Amino acid sequence: MIMRRMVLSVMVLAVAGLGLTACGGSDRWCEFDATDTVVADSYCERNTPGYEWEYEDSSKKKKKTSKSKSSTKH
Repeated sequence: MIMRRMVLSVMVLAVAGLGLTACGGSDRWCEFDATDTVVADSYCERNTPGYEWEYEDSSKKKKKTSKSKSSTKH
């Protein structure tokens, strides 16, 4: 009886561990935002301005919005 519980516990932990690694973030890459060019991950890891992580899953992907420039008249 104790052996069955141990085996069941190990199996549950193994399945849970596999589920966590499946969402480990390996589906991301670093892009230069202005041109959407894929670059080395080190740019995003250093939080370099103009570079951002992109994700394969569209629900995680950041929506891009166009910024309008305000004109000032003197």
